[in-house]
Amino acid sequence: MKKKQSKTAYKFYFYGALVCLVAVIVITYIYGFSSFSKSEKTEYVYIDEDDNIDSVYHKLAPIARAIPMQAFRTLTHHSEYAEHIRTGRYAIHPGDGSLKTWRHLKNGLQEPVNLTVPSVRTLDKLAAELGRKLMLDSATISHALTDEATCEKYGYDTATIACMFIPNTYDIYWNVSLDKLLSRMKKESDKFWNFERTQKAKNMNLTPQQVITLASIVDEETANDGEKPMIAGMYYNRLMLRNAEYPEGMPLQADPTIKFAWKRFDLKRIYNNLLSIRSPYNTYRNPGLPPGPIRIPTVAGIDAVLNHIHHDYLYMCAKEDFSGTHNFARTYSEHLDNAAKYSKALNERGIK
Repeated sequence: MKKKQSKTAYKFYFYGALVCLVAVIVITYIYGFSSFSKSEKTEYVYIDEDDNIDSVYHKLAPIARAIPMQAFRTLTHHSEYAEHIRTGRYAIHPGDGSLKTWRHLKNGLQEPVNLTVPSVRTLDKLAAELGRKLMLDSATISHALTDEATCEKYGYDTATIACMFIPNTYDIYWNVSLDKLLSRMKKESDKFWNFERTQKAKNMNLTPQQVITLASIVDEETANDGEKPMIAGMYYNRLMLRNAEYPEGMPLQADPTIKFAWKRFDLKRIYNNLLSIRSPYNTYRNPGLPPGPIRIPTVAGIDAVLNHIHHDYLYMCAKEDFSGTHNFARTYSEHLDNAAKYSKALNERGIK
C-alpha cells in the first residue's frame, strides 16, 4: 500500500514539476522570444541625444505588443540601460523578440541608412537633404560646408567642397558625427577617382575638381545622358582654344553659370542685361572654368566629361522642338541661325 502511495506521489510531483517547467518555458518564450512587434514589416526606431528611457518607451509603444513590451521594461529595470541610452537607428524585424530588441538597443547594434548623396544645385540644399536622412542637423552640415577651415581640412575650399560629394548611395549610420560623415565622403571621393578616371583627367590637362566643375555645367545643360559627352566635348573645345582672339581661351559662355551667379534657377531665357553681373561664376566675362561646380554633378555627367566626344563644334543651342537636345555649330554664323530658330519657338510659346 505504501509503495503504491509512493508511486502516486512521485507521479504527482513529476507531472507537477513538468507542468511548471512547461509553464516557465512558455512564459519565457512569450516574454523574451515571441515577436516584439505587432507589424508584419520591419519597423525602425530612432533614438537621439535628447531621449530618456520614458521617450524610448514612448517610441516603442506604437510598434510593440503588450507582453513583450512589459518584458522590455522588466529587462531595463534590472539593467543600467536607462542610464546609458545609445543613439541610433534600430531595426525591429518581424519575429524579433523583446530580448533581442532590448539587447540591440542596449548595445547600440543599430542598422545603417541608405544615404543617397543628391545631385542638387546648392550646398544649402545638400545640407537639407543629408539632414533629412541623418541625426545631424542641416544647419550644422551647412555651417561646416561654408567654413574655410573645415573645407581646408579635407583638401578643398568653400567653392570646391561640393566636389567631395559623389552622388552615389552609401550605407552609413544614422547617428554619424559630422567629422565621420565628411571623412567618409572624402574616402568615397578618393575611391571614385580611381587610376582610370584620374588618368583620363590628366590626359585632358584637368584636375578632378575641374572635371567635376565642367560636369556640373554639362548636367545643367541637359538631362539627356546620351548627349552629355557631345556637350562636354563642345565646352572642352572652348576651354582649350587658344588663338589671337582668345589668348586665354574662349569664354565658356555657359548660361547655367549665369543662373547660378544670380541664384535664379527658374530663368527660362538669358537676356543680355543678365550677363553683366560681376561674379566669378559669370563665364561670359571670365575665361576658363568657374571657381567650383554649380551643382553636385551626376556620375553620368562626370564620366561624360572624361569620355567626351572629340569633334570641332564650338557652339550649341537648344533645339526648337523642345526635345531637350541641341543643335551644334562650328561657326558663329551657323550658331546665330540656330539661336534664331530657338528664339522664334520661345516667342511662339510665350516663354519669357
